[in-house]
Amino acid sequence: MNTTSLSAPTLAESVWPLGEKTAAQRFARGAFLAIVGSLLIAVSSKIQVPFYPVPMTLQTMIILSIGMAYGPRLGLATILLYLAEGASGLPVFAGTPEKGIGIAYMMGSTGGYLAGFVLAVAICGWGASRGWDRNVWKTTAVMTVATATIFVTGLLWLGTLFGWDKPILEWGLYPFVWGALAKIALASVSLPLIWRLLGRQQ
Repeated sequence: MNTTSLSAPTLAESVWPLGEKTAAQRFARGAFLAIVGSLLIAVSSKIQVPFYPVPMTLQTMIILSIGMAYGPRLGLATILLYLAEGASGLPVFAGTPEKGIGIAYMMGSTGGYLAGFVLAVAICGWGASRGWDRNVWKTTAVMTVATATIFVTGLLWLGTLFGWDKPILEWGLYPFVWGALAKIALASVSLPLIWRLLGRQQ
């Protein structure tokens, strides 16, 4: 099989094949994976790892990895479920419930980054559908673009919310660049390695 085709199977499909399942079974499978994915995102947002110059969470790495592992449809369903959980008042976001919950939190300073998560998953899912998650450099390229998208939407929202005369880059970009690069590197090595372990590498 040409795994770089437009219909390359995702990692999730290879580990848990769709097979000859009924529509109900397919829905149940997708719902289960989306719920598990949303829980992983929530947990990763709460775990802080010491890093320079500020501690980092593994949230964006998990989000990008889910996009690559699940593909565009299931990946988008997962991130939208996560956002819906947060909008409903569940404390699934970083800093919740201490910094607020629900829609009020989502409209605050992190709102642009949350919107960027959706675009980032779509980008990673697009790359996965072409089999790019089997190659370190292609995975790195896709995840770099996806991460840049998160930063762009986040910074645009910060500037709109607080004013462009404020130190927007110092608030929302510079402290997080090294952490973002480290997470891209880790995920870009891990995904192709998983494919190799599965014996499905080209």
